[in-house]
Order: sequence, then C-alpha cells, then structure tokens
Amino acid sequence: MLDFPNAKINLGLQIIEKRPDGFHNLESCFYPVQWCDALEVLPAAQNTFTMSGLPVPGDTESNLCLKAYKLLEKAHNLPPVHMHLHKVIPMGAGLGGGSADAAFVLRILNKLFDLNLTIEQLQNYACQLGSDCAFFIENKPVIAVERGDVFMPAILDLSGYSCVVVYPDIHITTAEAYAGVTPEKPSCTIEMILKQDIKLWKDIMHNDFEKSLFPKYPELAALKENLYEAGAVYASMTGSGSAVYGIFKGDAPANLIFPKNWLVWKGLL
Repeated sequence: MLDFPNAKINLGLQIIEKRPDGFHNLESCFYPVQWCDALEVLPAAQNTFTMSGLPVPGDTESNLCLKAYKLLEKAHNLPPVHMHLHKVIPMGAGLGGGSADAAFVLRILNKLFDLNLTIEQLQNYACQLGSDCAFFIENKPVIAVERGDVFMPAILDLSGYSCVVVYPDIHITTAEAYAGVTPEKPSCTIEMILKQDIKLWKDIMHNDFEKSLFPKYPELAALKENLYEAGAVYASMTGSGSAVYGIFKGDAPANLIFPKNWLVWKGLL
C-alpha cells in the first residue's frame, strides 16, 4: 500500500507557558500542505525498512516509522512488513515531516490489516509518538492547543491562495528553538486572529520562535522579508523553523529565485 505523507505549516504559533512535565502549552493553527514524502508498506516474510531520498540523521531503529509499526505490532500482533520511505520533506524545518510519516504508517497499517481502529484510537497511538503526530491522522486544518495534540476545528477558507515554502538549508532542533523562548499568554487567540481578513495577519499573527531565532539566523528574517516584497499577503517561519513560507493571492510569482541548495515547494492551499 502506497501513500504520500504531507507536511504542515503553522499559521501563528504562541508559546503560552511551560508545563510541569517539561513540555510547553502552545496555540497554533496547523494547516496541511502537499509537500510530500512517499511511503510504501507491504506484507513480508520478515520486517525490513529501507529509505531513499534526503538522508535521515540518526540510526534506523529510532525512526518514527519503525516506532509506529512496533506500537501497533505489540498491541495487535501484526505480521511482518516491508516499509520503504522516500524522504522529500526536509528535516529540522518545522514542517512535521517525521510526524506525518509516523501517522501515515498507523493509517496504512489500520487499512492493510483491517484493524478497524477509530480516528480517536489512531490519534491516541499517534500521541505516543510525538506531540503533533495526531494532527496527521485526520490531516485537516485545526487549532492546536496544549502540547499541540488537542485540536479544535479551524474555520477558515484559503481556497484561491497559493503557498511557497522555502527551506534554507538550516537545521534547527526543537531543543534549540525552545531554549530561546519566553512563554507569554497572548492578548489575542489564534482563533480570533483567523477570523480577521488575511491582509491583517501580518500585524497581528506571529510565530514566537522568530523573536530569538531571527537574530541568530538573519537569513531567515531576510527570507521572510523577501517573500513580502514578492507580494505575499502573509509570511512566517513555520513551527520551530527553519522553513519560511509565504501565502499569495492567486498563483505564486514564477520568478522567485533562491540559492540552489535551498529546497522550495509551491502549491495551492
């Protein structure tokens, strides 16, 4: 069975407070974009896992795809499978690619072996793999709160808009991003902001990670400004970085040029 795990962008990201468990409570709108990996899962005589595409750091055993399989294997006595992941979504970018891969493994296994797991059950398994994994089970726009694993429907319509997502070959770990954050309760919720005209988002919707990461990586601030100069109605870093996106009314400009080692995705929202 073949599927295509997709990335997500964050429309606003507010770090509200540090939790007793060491994580942070946040508020953000998760919005899927079709920058995709490719994932194939097939029944096999023994378990195998192979990868191609962008190199994935770390040892294979720590890959979230394998962890997702082992989670369901233990709970439902699954037979062996062969999994192949072709990696296209960059890592350390704030796009949730690894989380998407893990969630799609759960989704595929549920169909492949007729487990008949509900959305809620799949989300509960996904939460054991990572804070934003559960988002990719339903894979539709939500307002995420708490650790990013509690969802409310996001009421917004971005049809007619396109998006350019740029990964400037800078890997930012989650630990590095959170090290520079000072949690603060916002005066305006993401839900309230999303009800405003998108032309106003530039002044009222922010990613809290930008405050500490832009001085450290000035090319990210310059990239955001370049997207605005190219006509974006809204631009922001996504997640804990380092990918930056711009939202454009209609088609994105065709003449946007970036360094050759930067990865770029363009598409409709």
